[in-house]
Amino acid sequence: MDRLRFLLRRVGRFAVSLFALFALTFLLVHFVPGDPVRASLGLLAPQELVEARRQELGLDRPLPEQFARHVAALARGDLGTSLSVRRPVSEVIAERLPATLALAGGAMLIVVLAGTGLGLAAAAVGAGGRRPGADMAFNATSGLLTSTPEFVTAVALTSLFAVALSWAPVAGRGGAASYVLPTLALALGPAAALARVVRTEGLRVLEEDYMRAARARRLSAWRLYAVHALPNCLTAALTVSGLILGGLVAGTVLVENVFAWPGLGSAIVTAITQKDYPLTQGVILVLGALVLLINFGVDVLITWLDPRSALARH
Repeated sequence: MDRLRFLLRRVGRFAVSLFALFALTFLLVHFVPGDPVRASLGLLAPQELVEARRQELGLDRPLPEQFARHVAALARGDLGTSLSVRRPVSEVIAERLPATLALAGGAMLIVVLAGTGLGLAAAAVGAGGRRPGADMAFNATSGLLTSTPEFVTAVALTSLFAVALSWAPVAGRGGAASYVLPTLALALGPAAALARVVRTEGLRVLEEDYMRAARARRLSAWRLYAVHALPNCLTAALTVSGLILGGLVAGTVLVENVFAWPGLGSAIVTAITQKDYPLTQGVILVLGALVLLINFGVDVLITWLDPRSALARH
């Protein structure tokens, strides 16, 4: 019963958050200076044509009426028509969403594997105050990577591996090689952040009585860390991973533009510069919905794995 109430609360919170995101996006894009119709038709378009187009799109209506029409259209699954490419927004998003998901998914795979593995290894090396030099090196390196913005990492990786060494493509989405630099640019900082969390949790777990008992039984390192320590670090790792995955989806906006990646990130920058209201709103709504869905899924998963700790937080 507690789980059912928890799920209902989370579904309600998801719906309210999604509506708030849509309302905020609507207001922001409509208060941006400039005329979207003039931008889409060109500076030399006759004023009569501009006014007719504004009337056709309903942009001559009062703002509350425009908002009500957008809400009604959204309820029907209609995201509108792009002003710049003259195509349904849903079609543009459907074309570009797979590229964004592939990039974020590849980066998340690196984050989970590298972050969890390196964090647990750092905990094993530094447990009991052993090897303080290695501990300091880990903290310094992970702190630097965590604090470096994705676009700075992307530019640095491009300059070194694409321009100077020619080991990877500079831009575009092609074969497997084209994924290397964008996914690394997205993954390095979050992987370092996850490694720090797993290390802290791992140090706590390694001091538990059951871990001392496991060491006393002279278990192999594999059984000690993979079977006994890792599962007890998963709740904290999953919580952080959910936040990281949401951040990766949002972070693709900057990285995609550095690498000319044909996803939603590059689409939204183009839409904003061209004052394309429907496309801007549609992309932000889809990206926001993805982040909310990811957080919802992580909450449900943690509730299933550890009901007492998860339900106590809500």
